[in-house]
Amino acid sequence: MEDPHFAQKVIWITGASSGIGEALSLAFAQKKCRLVLSSRREEELHRVAKACQAQGAAEVMVLPLDLAQPTTFADKAQSVKGYFGRIDVLVNNGGISQRSLAHETRLEVDRQLMEINFFGTIGLTKAVLPQMLSQKSGQLVVVSSVVGKIGVPLRTAYSASKHALHGYFDALRAELWREGIRVCWFVRDLCKPVFR
Repeated sequence: MEDPHFAQKVIWITGASSGIGEALSLAFAQKKCRLVLSSRREEELHRVAKACQAQGAAEVMVLPLDLAQPTTFADKAQSVKGYFGRIDVLVNNGGISQRSLAHETRLEVDRQLMEINFFGTIGLTKAVLPQMLSQKSGQLVVVSSVVGKIGVPLRTAYSASKHALHGYFDALRAELWREGIRVCWFVRDLCKPVFR
């Protein structure tokens, strides 16, 4: 069913090839959005794109993206702008997880989690921000977890990466609200997302 608030809006979703990203893609498709679907798995993105088209998406762009490759972000953002002319919503959903005791986790794993979950997310956001600032509108959505607020055993590095995102985007919200750009959270397992 077409929703006048969302219809024709350009919504870029990372981690769109499965899980929460796929579910969000399908939900936005039903609202007749124009979608950009990103993840590392191009074949799975095409599968999700077909499902989104069947659900009524106005248009779907498949854009493979690796959050561990920040030098590609500016070109990817330009590709979206060149294709759709704008970006209305960036849903930062992509990332990796971890389950292991801290003393058994190699430092390289901790660094990888921060590189992808934190630096990858803020890097892509920085690539999109100039377009939103020039539009004087936009919405940045961050998919997080309860462990972004409360650390739990076996999730040390993952919790740290999500805590870092909370700090960064809470501060970014305070910087951007006068520019017409909104920042919001979708904390999985805790509440429903709100996009307004």
